Order: sequence, then C-alpha cells, then structure tokens
Amino acid sequence: MLDLQRLRALHAVSVHGSVGAAAAALGFTPSAVSQQIAKLERETRTVLLEREGRGVRLTDEAWQLASAARELLAIVERTETRLEERRGVPAGRLTVAAFSSAARGLLPGVLADLAARHPALDARLTEVDPHLSVDLVAKGAVDLVVAHDWDIAPLPAPAGVEQAVIGDDLCDLLVPEGHRFAGRAAVRRAELGGERWICQPPGRVCHDWLLRTLRGAGHEPDVVHQAEENPTLVALVAAGLGVALIPRLGRGPLPAGVVEVALDPMPVRRLYALWRTGAARRPAIAETVRTLKAHWPAAAAHADPVPPAPADPVPSAHTGPVPPAPAGPVPSAPAAPVPSARTALVSARAQAD
Repeated sequence: MLDLQRLRALHAVSVHGSVGAAAAALGFTPSAVSQQIAKLERETRTVLLEREGRGVRLTDEAWQLASAARELLAIVERTETRLEERRGVPAGRLTVAAFSSAARGLLPGVLADLAARHPALDARLTEVDPHLSVDLVAKGAVDLVVAHDWDIAPLPAPAGVEQAVIGDDLCDLLVPEGHRFAGRAAVRRAELGGERWICQPPGRVCHDWLLRTLRGAGHEPDVVHQAEENPTLVALVAAGLGVALIPRLGRGPLPAGVVEVALDPMPVRRLYALWRTGAARRPAIAETVRTLKAHWPAAAAHADPVPPAPADPVPSAHTGPVPPAPAGPVPSAPAAPVPSARTALVSARAQAD
C-alpha cells in the first residue's frame, strides 16, 4: 500500500518545482523529502526523480503518481474538514501563504491572535508571490492564501477556489524633500511626466501598473532604479535618486528626507483571502478569514497590531465560505463585495512583492 506522506512529498515537489522548495512548504528538511521520495521509488519500483542540471525533474511516471496523490489528498482534506466541522473548533495544521508586505504588516498580529485564542490550531506562514500563491492553493499545496490585485491586473479565482475581500491598501507617491511635489496635498497623474522613477523589476505587478498608468496619461516612464523590496525603494527616494509609488501596508514609518504625497486618483490594491471550495466549511478557514478582516483596519492605518482577544467559544460552521463574525471581542471589518472570478492565472515566480 502506498504511503500517504510519501505521496504528499512527491506532490509538493510537483507543485513547487524542487525538493528544496517542497521541503520549505512542508516544514521538513530537503533531506527528509528526498528520503520520502526514495522510499516511494522503492515502494513503487519506479524512478520518480531524475537529475537535470543542478535540480531534478519528475519522470512521466512521477507526474502520473503526483496527479493521483492530488486526488487522494483532496479526499483526505474533505474528510478532515468534516471532522473539524463536527467538533466546531478551529484545529489542526493550517498552511497560509502571503506576499511579503502582508507577511510583514498583517500576518504577525493575525497569527498571534489565532494562537492565543485557538491553541489547537497550528497555523504556519510561507511568504510567496501573490499570483503564484493562487496556483498553490488551487493545487492543494497550501490551505489559505493572502494575495492582492490592482485595477490593471485583476486577481483570478480558478475553478474550485473561493475568495473574500480583506480590505483595500492605498498607494502613495513618495518624493524627496525639496522635490517640486513635496509641498503639494495631491498630484494628478497627468503631472507625472519627466520624473525619474524607482520601482520593482519588470514582471512585477507594481512595475507593470506604473508603466501602464503613466503611458495612459501620455508619459513614457524613465525607470532609473529597480529593487525588489519596498524598504530599498524608500531608501533610494530618501537619497534623492527619484520618486516611487509604494503601498502603505507593511511600509513602516518614512525616514527623514522622504515626503508622502497623495496621487489623484489614488492607486489602490485590494487584498483577498483565497481557499479551496472543499475546505470552505472548515472552522480553521472561517476563523482565519474573520481574524484577517478584524486586523485589517489597524494594519492599513499603520497602527499597532490588534491584541489577542480572550478565548471565547467558536460557533458552529456556517454553510457559506466565510461565516459572519461572532459577537465577541474580535470585531469584523466591513468588506467590499467579492468580485467574480476572472480569466486565466498570471504566473509569476515566488518572490516578495
């Protein structure tokens, strides 16, 4: 009989593309994952991984087995969901994937709150690019995702994945002190021509948004510096090397020499929680989504994290994917309507946002 944990390891490699990435997602060492797959090879008398350069690739037989593993793991998930739902208490392991500024500015308080109120719940965080994370939750590699989209790049919800709005993250124009916009209350997009821009590299949503927005206003952007992390972008602005558009979530206090100016109209990115339809009734999913919404106002306003609330009884699971917040110490923030699922998934490599 095939061992489920070994199948889980093979499935993780098929989803994440390498033994190391699979190990990180599963919370094991690469050596442990390799051993699991080696045992599965002996168990099936089949070669499953072959060396390719510095990495590995799955054989045709491995892909077939990984597909079967995905089906088996989905059955296990549905069974565990029904059992947890009967108990009515968030419990078990919950894997969460989030983009970097959400992992920095929102998730620490959320995870601490969940740990304080639900000790039987083992929530674990992985930092992943927002568009890649949607594919991971669809394939069963993670349980819940926090992702975002922009008006020019709507976030698709694949078949079998549900989503709920967490909140809207505002984006400001950052300029050096002494800049022509530094004393302004707001700047129109039509005025942005001729600036030296600092932004993330091509292929990132923020980079694409900047180019399309400026070109739509009749300006060809002059991108002079590129960096992955928002703190690096802010440091470059502080040095007087250009201007940047940076979201507020996880940005932290601005250093001396940087001035925040509103852009009219103000760019907004919307944050979502996404999970598989088969797990929608799981109390751990419903409670995590409620807690994300409860913590969002403080995270969006750069306030201190919401302190963990006293433990209180968890109501039984509702039929909808995100039950309403219970009357208790953790209030729920109003959410915008959930947009309908949209077209094809934008694939991107797993990096910080």
